[in-house]
Amino acid sequence: MPQVSETIPEALKPRVDAALAWFNASADAAEDEFKVTGILDADEALSGSDELRLILCGGDRCEQRSFRVGGTVDAWEIDFADSALAPQDAKPQAELDPPPGPRLRWLDEKLSQHAFVVLLFYRGFW
Repeated sequence: MPQVSETIPEALKPRVDAALAWFNASADAAEDEFKVTGILDADEALSGSDELRLILCGGDRCEQRSFRVGGTVDAWEIDFADSALAPQDAKPQAELDPPPGPRLRWLDEKLSQHAFVVLLFYRGFW
């Protein structure tokens, strides 16, 4: 099972920030401004892997996305890690649901904006 951490290690912050900026500029962000709320298996990325598995929250949704981030601080090379491996209609794995911390902040934010919020859980997805 993946290890989820809400704290991004200092050594990964430049790569995480680059991946976040790249994602926010992509069509997948759908003009929402996403924030990184967690990282999966940070130890793998720290041990030399160019893959970052991030939990991104923005607008009314949270998603787990995997990025390949290579290059240097001045010239990052970024792409989705799973773009060539997974079919476009593949569903995310339920166990990669964001950790409780980001969910609670998201819920508090939505409750302050609306009179009520309907949460729908279906087979581990929310």
